[in-house]
Amino acid sequence: MSENASAEPPVNILIVDDEPRNLAVLETVLDDPGYRLVRATSGEEALLALMADEFAVLVLDVRMPGMSGFELASMVKERRKTARIPIIFLTAYYNEDQHILEGYGTGAVDYLHKPVNPAVLKSKVAVFAELHRKGRMLEEANRMLLGEIGERRNAEARLSDLNQTLDRRVTERTAELQASEMRLLEANRRKDEFLATLAHELRNPLAPVRNAIEVLKIKGADPKSVTWATTVVDRQVVALSRLIDDLMDLSRVSQGRIELKREIVSLNDVLSDAIESVRPLAAAARHELVTLLPDRTVAVDADRTRLAQAFVNLLNNAVKYTDPGGRIEVAVLLEKGGVVVSVRDTGIGIPPDHLERVFEMFSQVESALSRSRGGLGIGLALTERLVRMHGGSIKAQSEGLGRGSRFLVQLPLSQEVPHSEEAEQVLSRNGPALRVLVADDNRDAAETFGALLGMLGHEVRLVYDGEQAVNACPQFDPDVVVLDIGMPKLNGYEACKRIRQQPGGPVRTLIALTGWGQEGDVARSRESGFDKHLVKPVDVPGLVAILDGVMRRPGGAQDARRG
Repeated sequence: MSENASAEPPVNILIVDDEPRNLAVLETVLDDPGYRLVRATSGEEALLALMADEFAVLVLDVRMPGMSGFELASMVKERRKTARIPIIFLTAYYNEDQHILEGYGTGAVDYLHKPVNPAVLKSKVAVFAELHRKGRMLEEANRMLLGEIGERRNAEARLSDLNQTLDRRVTERTAELQASEMRLLEANRRKDEFLATLAHELRNPLAPVRNAIEVLKIKGADPKSVTWATTVVDRQVVALSRLIDDLMDLSRVSQGRIELKREIVSLNDVLSDAIESVRPLAAAARHELVTLLPDRTVAVDADRTRLAQAFVNLLNNAVKYTDPGGRIEVAVLLEKGGVVVSVRDTGIGIPPDHLERVFEMFSQVESALSRSRGGLGIGLALTERLVRMHGGSIKAQSEGLGRGSRFLVQLPLSQEVPHSEEAEQVLSRNGPALRVLVADDNRDAAETFGALLGMLGHEVRLVYDGEQAVNACPQFDPDVVVLDIGMPKLNGYEACKRIRQQPGGPVRTLIALTGWGQEGDVARSRESGFDKHLVKPVDVPGLVAILDGVMRRPGGAQDARRG
């Protein structure tokens, strides 16, 4: 036996003979650590052993009672599992050719006569045992090779899947990057267009204001010229204020910094507010303004001012983008659990491919170069956000350019009844005048504001920085102090704090007048001690309401001043 053979596990050898002493002889002859000898004394016992184990060679006696060696060999060769086992026949008969032929015919590989030559038997068994070992090694190598091939195929399949996944992800990522690049290019284009439009829209009101000023310089105090010029300036200041308010509102809404002051209100009242706001513009453009409002009260849970602002934007758009002599229709349609407000016009219409983008910020139907109707493209974006804040939705409809537009605003209904509104009272201005101290380092702003207060019947003193305001209070004893915030020497916040610390300071009405109107600015004014916060240019009706509120205090202006 070789070293390699001895290292291999022993091979099974089946020896079959009905004589125990013959089996003992075979065991002695074949005694080898590389063999595991299994003995059987009959054909039946041999079959059971063959079913249980795998054998390298079968040494088989021919003459056995019951099942002969030839019969056993035939059965072994018929079974697929055992057909390849080499069979060595042992026999005590000599010179029986027929006998030998029968043995080889049943599948024998060799035919030995008894008594067996040990060396011959040993060598023949060794050959078949080694062949069995080599076959087993070859099968194992084949199994390993097939396993490696299978693993390689699995690896190749996994690599193919990985490549496909990678290709798909690269394609998807490339598409995402291309889409992102297109969005950035579009955003950049719209930003440039917006900035150009903003400059255009800001210059538009400034031109007539400048012209009006030049007319006044030339005409002097001519009453007609003064009336015309003031009307022009007022109209353009309102336009500028509205433009800036829209920009600020859109920024605040986008950042979630607007808090709605909701209450149960009548939708008719909200729409009436909006319609009255745009009626002069519609009349100037000779538009027919038609309203189809329900007779019954339609209640919504809304911030009346903000919701009216949304409808004002829609109506302003309709007025602006409808040629003179057009028709604008506002209708309310009730549906289950909600209400739809329809704003329809006979204007320039909206292309089908623009309907989905019309509510995007700075979106315009016409290009900036060709548009002559004005606007920054923020009104509809602001409207969409305000409607959404009220739990509603908005969509645009149009049959195309030149065929008008329709905007549908859907809002949830409220089951509560709107609070009954008190009749508006006309404020009397024949009561006691107030003493008003105005502090602003912009002399033009201070003097024009003081002139306005003087026309309202109040006594006014003007100062031009924060220190002067603090020093003027003890001697002038004002009922109301209006302070600009950004002033030299002492800003409005510090001036307010010092005035509050003076005798009589806690009962004075202090008003901040500034160009800053963010929620943080209002909060800082309140923390500094201001009672009210007004944004430039001042809303005159709002100012009048504040001053009239001071005059209504018990005892009039004197009590307001002296507590």
